[in-house]
Amino acid sequence: MLATLFDKTKPGARAIGFPKGKIHPSQKIPSHLLRKTPPGLPEVTELEVVRHFTKLSQLNYSVDTNFYPLGSCTMKYNPKACFRLAFHGAFSERHPLLPAWAIQGTLKALKDFENALLEITGMDALTLAPAAGAHAELAGLLVTRAYFQNRGEIPQRKKIIIPDSAHGTNPASAALAGFEVVTIKSNARGRVNIEELKKHLNETAAMVMITLPNTLGLFEDEISEIARLAHQAGVQMYMDGANMNALMGIAKPGNLGFDVMHLNLHKTFSVPHGGGGPGAGVLLVKRHLDDFLPVPRIIEKNGQLQIEEAHPKSIGRIRSFHGSTANLLWSAAYVALLGKEGVLEASKGAILNANYLRVLLKEAGLTPFSDEPCMHEAVFTIDPKKLNGVRTLDIAKRLLDFKFYAPTIYFPLIVPEAIMVEPTETETPETLEEFASAVKTILQEARTTPETVKTAPHTLPVKRIDDVTAARNPVISWQPSRDQ
Repeated sequence: MLATLFDKTKPGARAIGFPKGKIHPSQKIPSHLLRKTPPGLPEVTELEVVRHFTKLSQLNYSVDTNFYPLGSCTMKYNPKACFRLAFHGAFSERHPLLPAWAIQGTLKALKDFENALLEITGMDALTLAPAAGAHAELAGLLVTRAYFQNRGEIPQRKKIIIPDSAHGTNPASAALAGFEVVTIKSNARGRVNIEELKKHLNETAAMVMITLPNTLGLFEDEISEIARLAHQAGVQMYMDGANMNALMGIAKPGNLGFDVMHLNLHKTFSVPHGGGGPGAGVLLVKRHLDDFLPVPRIIEKNGQLQIEEAHPKSIGRIRSFHGSTANLLWSAAYVALLGKEGVLEASKGAILNANYLRVLLKEAGLTPFSDEPCMHEAVFTIDPKKLNGVRTLDIAKRLLDFKFYAPTIYFPLIVPEAIMVEPTETETPETLEEFASAVKTILQEARTTPETVKTAPHTLPVKRIDDVTAARNPVISWQPSRDQ
């Protein structure tokens, strides 16, 4: 009987599980489209197939197996407990877009999460809808535009002032929202140049967008004065909160003078973000911008949580209301597990680890951009002339041979041959010391056998690729080689 089920040449043969009396889809295919000869597939055993795909999976770089020093915007700690809570049947078996009465548990978890984020940031209102940090930036700029439109100050307020130490998404979001971007250079200390800022704080400016801590890993120690000057000119303050993992429990952006900010949940609040997605963003505002936030909103009415659409000044809907619900629940679980004290300890750990690595890498031979304490990440530079022409890219590629993921390179753009390293709060001193030792070895190779570094990596199945050609002429579909 089983042989008949498998052998389609025998009468009564059918695919397992396919209903009797029904025509199998394969029998509907026109004969001229069917193969006349069997496909040339390799003859392999089941065990060989299992080993093949297992070995492929082992080639994947995983935060569960190795140190991931990539700087900025990518969280490296994804507790399995948060995964289990986010995908608990109480949430996963109820679609988040069901009527409010059917998902009170989900709405309660999201509302509690909202309240926790407002407490952490010192802001007054928020939306969980944005798909990522950059999406939240765009929403924040549209909210700001609506605010000025309501005050009759559009179109004259058309400029967004952005330091050159900000994340690259900031000017992109501003341009997409229809504003003009004004870039101001940092001072010698890697902070906002206040004298340069003053030149642009007038009735044509709408907002100052600041990444805090900035991309150099430094805190803007004159932020209160910057906010005072901006507000004096009627200008709003925006905080790119992608680096909030250095401020949680230590400083509240709402108390520092910011009117609008966003959080990257896939950075600070544990959501996995490998491979570019899925992300999750949160947009937070002070009270005077509350009415302009996207709809719908979670409100409590008659003892139940409800979804409200009635906000006449709102910029409207920017995405499905709950955003990436599983990600939001993941982050909600993370914050609940940490608690108030845990949030503070996480920030302290991030700062301690970044500074420990800053000192270790300085001792290994890298030159820190700033020799003062950093926040969540440290930025270094090298001089290729002193390393036989070895560049930052070569060091990053060689690190792969030491089983370390490469750090962020050539960013921030204001630092030549930049190397940005962020260990986050979860790495041990032993791991950081091992990484610094690898850097020291590579720098020694650069001085003695530079070709070893320039031709790296040597141990991976894919060697050095031509990045420029790959970017300009990407192969976006598979093509068989001539010998296939």
